[in-house]
Amino acid sequence: MLSDRPSPTTLEAALALLGVLWEEVVHLQAQTGRLQEENGRLAGRVQELEARLGQNSTNTSRPPSSDPPETSPRPPAPHSGRRRGGQPGHPPSQRALVPPEQVAQVVAHWPPSCRGCQAPLAAAPVGEPVRHQVTELPSVRAVVTEHQLHHVRCGRCGTTTCAVLPVDVPAGAFGPRLQATVAVLSGRYRLSRREVVGVCTDVLGAPLAVGSVDRLCQATAQALATPVAALEAAVQQAPAAHADETGWREAGRRCWLWVVVTAWATVFTLAPSRGSGVIKGLLGETFAGYLISDRWSAYTWIDPTRRQVCWAHLKRDFQKLVDYGGPGRAIGRNALRLLAGLFGAWADLRADPTQRPRFVRRARQYQWRLRRVLETGQQCGCEKTANFCTGLLKLWPALWTFVTVPGVEPTNNAAEQAIRPAVLWRKGSFGTQSAAGNRFVERLLSVAATCKQQERSLLVYLTAVCTAAQADQPIPSLLPAPTTALPHSPVAQAA
Repeated sequence: MLSDRPSPTTLEAALALLGVLWEEVVHLQAQTGRLQEENGRLAGRVQELEARLGQNSTNTSRPPSSDPPETSPRPPAPHSGRRRGGQPGHPPSQRALVPPEQVAQVVAHWPPSCRGCQAPLAAAPVGEPVRHQVTELPSVRAVVTEHQLHHVRCGRCGTTTCAVLPVDVPAGAFGPRLQATVAVLSGRYRLSRREVVGVCTDVLGAPLAVGSVDRLCQATAQALATPVAALEAAVQQAPAAHADETGWREAGRRCWLWVVVTAWATVFTLAPSRGSGVIKGLLGETFAGYLISDRWSAYTWIDPTRRQVCWAHLKRDFQKLVDYGGPGRAIGRNALRLLAGLFGAWADLRADPTQRPRFVRRARQYQWRLRRVLETGQQCGCEKTANFCTGLLKLWPALWTFVTVPGVEPTNNAAEQAIRPAVLWRKGSFGTQSAAGNRFVERLLSVAATCKQQERSLLVYLTAVCTAAQADQPIPSLLPAPTTALPHSPVAQAA
């Protein structure tokens, strides 16, 4: 009779097969885990790349002109219900007549006969005349003055003596006003050297060579060394300053253009670095004012209690969270809603500065709510969102300086607006080619922006600078006199 029990050989074979199958299951489980982990990394990578493809002017610092064609246009503002054009009761915007003391010529016109009976009329005015002014440019042609230095032989000893130029005659071939005009055309209106030659030839009747234009620009930059150095020293004493930086090229090498904007002066500098050493040199390591900037790491050497982080950048960062998707989308949307309310309160304060206590109370409410949103974002499960929220909480005091310090703006628009002409210059010229070209860019940008802030004529000031330089006289300063009324400057005073 045969037994139903398996033989030892069959049992051993089954156990061996079971062991092989178990090893295969363990191997498949490990492989599945690795595949799931790899799939998670790839999904995150795809999300990151899609977010990069979706970058535009609403969620980055890019200008709207760089948006790709497929970018959805911004939603139009709600219709106000008013028709286009001037509204009823709106005062007309008309060109004002030039005051009589500024009129070069007055031509009187008299009616020859009566419009009723055609009788001849005498020149006997009734009431005030109707004033009609016509502004015209004279024919602009450069004036060329030839100075002839004669030789005279002495009748006593036979020595020949040549005359010398008077002290008020430039030693070069071009006068100070033409030199200043060339610098303005190149440094303020961003014309190329050849375009400056064309304007001088066609408009001013002063033919120049390209090399002459460059030499005049370099001479102007050298003359501006002293007043710009005084500006650099003065901005370090400002109660508040805006700072920003943008890329530049010097002979194809990467460098950075930095700007510091105060209430009445602006200073630019070109440096090979984007590190904190540059801004420390501009502001001084003992800078005691308030710094308004973005969240770039070079500005972290300033204590957060003396910084103001730009809320316009934060708005784009919150929008980036919304566009990125995932758990951070709700965080971004909640933050944007709070930001809209905060800026509404800021607009009310701008309309009525006496309401600062009310604004402070409203801002405190938004401050508490935003902190709750950021703390929620730290726990949302999205690493990108959590890191962003953690970074903002570390800078928390720097988000609210504008609430407690009158005069400090919540955005860095002053620096971004100041640096915009430099960006356009860079795009048109592709940067500079030498250290001397860098000095021209730095100083002309600084002087042009400062003259605009102080409501001074750039051409008039540069003409005075070039006149003094050619006569070897002290260069006029851009620092206002102690009795001069300056524009409103931020005051470090707690509310």
